[in-house]
Amino acid sequence: MKKIRTVLIDDEPLALRGLELRLEGFKDIEIVGQCRNGREAITTIREEKPELIFLDIQMPGLDGFAVIKALISTYMPIIVFVTAFDEFALKAFEAHALDYLLKPVDDERLAQAVQKVREQLRQRVAVEQNARVLELIEGMEDPPKVILEAVLEEAPGAPGSAFEKQISIKDRGFITRVEVGEIDYIDAAGDYMCIHIGHKTHILRATMKHMQKRLDPDQFQRVHRSTIVNLERVREVHPHSNGEYFLVLGDGSELKVSRSYKEVIARFL
Repeated sequence: MKKIRTVLIDDEPLALRGLELRLEGFKDIEIVGQCRNGREAITTIREEKPELIFLDIQMPGLDGFAVIKALISTYMPIIVFVTAFDEFALKAFEAHALDYLLKPVDDERLAQAVQKVREQLRQRVAVEQNARVLELIEGMEDPPKVILEAVLEEAPGAPGSAFEKQISIKDRGFITRVEVGEIDYIDAAGDYMCIHIGHKTHILRATMKHMQKRLDPDQFQRVHRSTIVNLERVREVHPHSNGEYFLVLGDGSELKVSRSYKEVIARFL
């Protein structure tokens, strides 16, 4: 059984001990550190690189949100915030928490949070495995004509879903988690991706090649060297006299399909 390396952070010794005892019931949780203030937490997380942290929001000096801001540009584990105040819940999620627990910690809610962590880690493994297989195939001089999904299904322990359900986007010190299914289309701007959702645009530092590896090709297809579209958002297909096509999305956006990607149109015929 693969262990989930975990760090507990709380300025209250009794709260730390109580959480430690409750987590003993989860055989896949391995506590690799306990911290009683924000500065100690930052140091421990950078040294131990845990996959999961339980982080108290209210601490003297550096609180839980300050800890996240200090880590955001270096190493970011999965975060479950712990708080005695329900008013912090929304802000906790805005600061990239996977979940939050109210004190005193309820055993059932703790079990739900741990299960969310497991699912998140499985998705991460799936994406990493997907990327490794693609790199292997692309590196071959004469790559075999195989379907990537079939390769992943045959791999030992391959997860059921090889593509991301959410994308995390850093913006001015905070991280926004975007549901992949809500994306209308993505276009490139140099070394950045513009992710369009309705009338909002999120900016992500990435390449088109990297984005294609992260998204399910049954739902997302490249229609131009700088554009990926969510096929489920396409409402109309307009042919042009020069042989090109234009896709009209539900929000009225119009995207050009270049001749190199004309095969995408067949999906709508």
